[in-house]
Amino acid sequence: MDRGKKEEGGVSYHFYLLISTMKIDTNNPSYESDGKRYRIYDEDPQDRIQKRVKMHYEKQHTLQTVDFVKGMHKKWLGFSHANMTIMECLELLSGFLDESDPDVDEPNLLHAYQTAERLRVAFPDKPWMHLAGLVHDLGKVLSMWGEEQFAVTGEIHLPCPYRDTYPVGCAPSETIVYGLKSFEHCTDLKDDRYNTEYGIYTANCGLEKLMMAWGHDEYMYQVLVNHRSTLPEEALYAIRFHSFYPYHSHDAYRHLSNEKDEEMMHAIKMLNQCDLYSKSDGELKMDELKPYYQSLIDEYCPGKIAW
Repeated sequence: MDRGKKEEGGVSYHFYLLISTMKIDTNNPSYESDGKRYRIYDEDPQDRIQKRVKMHYEKQHTLQTVDFVKGMHKKWLGFSHANMTIMECLELLSGFLDESDPDVDEPNLLHAYQTAERLRVAFPDKPWMHLAGLVHDLGKVLSMWGEEQFAVTGEIHLPCPYRDTYPVGCAPSETIVYGLKSFEHCTDLKDDRYNTEYGIYTANCGLEKLMMAWGHDEYMYQVLVNHRSTLPEEALYAIRFHSFYPYHSHDAYRHLSNEKDEEMMHAIKMLNQCDLYSKSDGELKMDELKPYYQSLIDEYCPGKIAW
């Protein structure tokens, strides 16, 4: 790769060298056997971050019920909370800290650019996925408007025996972070409509028919659809389901998926392989990268967006 040409395009040459030496296998990604030590969830946490994470998920698994999620749809999917551009939303999130993430104790703005830049190097011919990487966590803006984090975050980026997020309206999978014990106080598990393998769903109904635990993924997807974004369906699908690790990394809920979901799996793998490992890449000169990403925004998500 020509150094001058790479820097002219906006990708840091040193960043390119760093990530080009790390394996990104989107056909057969490994989330648990590559030596990484991300997403360590301690059952008996002692340090500050681990305690914060466990409390976050216990609250989420207790309070995220079918009725709760329906209430969140009514509250947030009227898109009446703000009108701002993608860049304005990124700036608004510059001070946001994700309480569900045990690996970092810093805001997510840097992570947005790291993920986007990894995708830019790994998939130079897919600019729409570069933008998907930049915006995939923007739904966390819900927290800036007062929403509690158990109803905002819950995405998993790293090797761990458990993953999140998950559908409500049926029995939870034991692969969800902190396991079934963390759901013992959830009232839906005492309701025969919701506590079986299929619950309110039918066999192979498709992920798009599931009512996912409310959070930033579903919200960002709905914001983009409402704005009539021209991002390809693969990008929108990846944004919507990239945190559904019980399904795409542990084969849970396969009885609810369909052929379309299998066809779309590659999109999730593209995003998650670059999202998973990017939190240790270090800082980027984000101001120098903005013109490139602004050009993508102008193409796929222009103007003010209703949030």
